[in-house]
Amino acid sequence: MAHIKPAWYFNVMITALDAPANVLDADEKSFIAKIRQHGWFDTAVSGDDEGPGFSYTSGLWVNACQPEVIMFSMKREIAHDVFWDLFRDAQAGKGLEQGVQTDQVFANLPAYAFPVAKRYYREYLGWNRWLYAGDNFPCIQIVWSDREGVFPWQEGFDLTFANDQPDLTESGWAASVSD
Repeated sequence: MAHIKPAWYFNVMITALDAPANVLDADEKSFIAKIRQHGWFDTAVSGDDEGPGFSYTSGLWVNACQPEVIMFSMKREIAHDVFWDLFRDAQAGKGLEQGVQTDQVFANLPAYAFPVAKRYYREYLGWNRWLYAGDNFPCIQIVWSDREGVFPWQEGFDLTFANDQPDLTESGWAASVSD
C-alpha cells in the first residue's frame, strides 16, 4: 500500500483556489474567478467611526511568491494602481525591502513596507484568511509619508493624518525601521 504524502511534502500550497465550485457561494466564486483571471484581487473596506478605510491584495503570495499588501486611507483607484504595479514587480521577481524607505511605491512620495503582525490578520485580512485557510501567509503594510515626506513616527509629521494609518507591526514602526 502506497503512503500518501501531505501537500507540504511537495511544496504545494493548498488554497481556496483548489476548492470545487459546488462548495463555493456566489461571492466566493467571484473572488476566486478574479484571482484566476488577473493573478490577484483587491478588497476595499470603507472607513467608519472605528477606523480609516483600507485596501488589501489577495493572490500575491500564491501567484507571485510575494507578501500580500495592505494600505490605509488611500483612494481605491490609487491603491488599485499601486497594487497592480507591485503585482507586476512581484511577477518579475522584485519585491519591496521591508523596513527601508523606498520610492518604488508612489511616484511623488516615499514609503515604507513593514510586516503585519499576525494578531491583526483577523481584523483586517478576512478574505486572505479564507483564501489561505488561516494565517499562514505573509502580509506587508505600505506606510506613506505626509506631503513633506515625514512619516508618522518622525518628528514634524503632519498631525492632520495622525489617525489615517494604524500601526500593524509587532513592535511599532520606529522599531521596524532598518535604514
